[in-house]
Amino acid sequence: MQIGLTLPNSHLFQPKDVKLKCNGFPLNAQSVNLKTLSPSTEMTKKHIANLEKLLQKTNPVIQQSCNNRSTLENKRRNLLEGLNLANIWPDEMRKAAEEMSPRHLNRLKRLLSSKSIEFSPRNNLASRWKEYHGSNNWLGLLDPLDENLRRELVRYGEFIQAAYHCFHSDPATSAEEVLPERHVALPDRSYKVTKSLYATSSIGLPKWVDDVAPDLGWMTQRSSWIGYVAVCEDRNEIRRMGRRDIVIALRGTATCLEWAENFRDLLVEQNVGDDCAEGGVQSKVECGFLSLYKTSDDHRVPSLAESVVNEVQRLIEQYKGEPLSITITGHSLGAALALLVADDLSTCVPNAPPVAVFSFGGPRVGNRGFADRLNDNNVKVLRIVNNQDVITRVPGMFVSEELDKKLRESGAGRVLDMLDCRMPWAYSHVGTEFRVDTKMSPFLKPNADVACCHDLEAYLHLVDGFTASNCPFRPNAKRSLVRLLNEQRSNFKRLYTSKGKGLTINLDREHNFSTSSCLPSPSS
Repeated sequence: MQIGLTLPNSHLFQPKDVKLKCNGFPLNAQSVNLKTLSPSTEMTKKHIANLEKLLQKTNPVIQQSCNNRSTLENKRRNLLEGLNLANIWPDEMRKAAEEMSPRHLNRLKRLLSSKSIEFSPRNNLASRWKEYHGSNNWLGLLDPLDENLRRELVRYGEFIQAAYHCFHSDPATSAEEVLPERHVALPDRSYKVTKSLYATSSIGLPKWVDDVAPDLGWMTQRSSWIGYVAVCEDRNEIRRMGRRDIVIALRGTATCLEWAENFRDLLVEQNVGDDCAEGGVQSKVECGFLSLYKTSDDHRVPSLAESVVNEVQRLIEQYKGEPLSITITGHSLGAALALLVADDLSTCVPNAPPVAVFSFGGPRVGNRGFADRLNDNNVKVLRIVNNQDVITRVPGMFVSEELDKKLRESGAGRVLDMLDCRMPWAYSHVGTEFRVDTKMSPFLKPNADVACCHDLEAYLHLVDGFTASNCPFRPNAKRSLVRLLNEQRSNFKRLYTSKGKGLTINLDREHNFSTSSCLPSPSS
């Protein structure tokens, strides 16, 4: 079937003789006359083929220009390689140049932005939760650091930060007869706080101190809020972890009397009346730590020991029949008290679930007899230690753990046991050590001060960036630098603080981290 179409004024569209050429490349071997062009399919195919050939041809002038440019680039590349600038340029200058690259600046801006906080993946731990809880003393998980364990360590460290922030938001102890429960802004909403914990000093300041300096207030109070007990109540999180977790989080030193107790560093018997057993060492702990743990305040404030044991027993009874775990975490003084809590729970609570301690920047607490006692009670302890943190090396003045081990292997064990029983400063660390290093951080000064090396946020920064002892700081560390920069600006490398200004990052305005609202983690 054919369809005809008649256009008005069709004489205006009559074709004329036209010859087509394209820069000396005709569409056909001869000029094409549109009047005589055959409408046949074969002719159309032929013209299309000629057009394809035309498009595939390369202009000789352009080709020559490309060849000349390539030759010039090769000559320049060979010249730069011949100069061997990598060996001439010092490592420090080369690293600085890399850190000033746009890619590195973008990453720094991301880490300094609280609006784009990233978290490490929270994988399912149900099949291996006992291993991550220390059943095998974290063998094979620390160096290199297992990604799941890294996330758990940071998570438990943030429970301690919540304790610090809760205390500093209202440090004064209530004068009411019955102390109210405090609201704690937990970082993990799957947990619920069930008990507030208080520590009481056995010593007090003279009355004239209050008369001379009445504004000291909470700094001189005997009893202070020191932490809390929380339990996981989210079914999905319980399923992920493989058990219901009970967390006890304890902050570090904050008041004058707590500092005073820290300096009472003589070893005392943990249970008065015990003698050195045959072939063993009597368990002893630091006097000041034991005082804060065991002392109550005239029946108004129960002792930390009484509060925590009663609350854990209540929770165990409430969740009887479920798989449970007890995780105690603390920083500095809180790390020391965490060991005393773990010892009590493992001995005073019948059928206690697995007990593990994650301590950050903890001092020595007791002698070798105390360490042996915890081991015998199957308490698992992971001590996170910064290589530059002096607090982890005190108290004690006899021998280090490394030297003690060498002397015992050389046959001097009996002499050392006798000294452990009689020396008032024969301290020994407990558990498995996980060591980080401030010098490994690309952001902190290698000579950072004592406060920075002991700061809890600095610990979490180092744990988040740790890969292995023989590897640099991991480049894909996800923890934001906002809080660390706000607290430890003087210990940041000048290169990064100047970059922060260059990136026009206003922490107070953009992230609402004003000095009053962003409470620092005390360096104790």
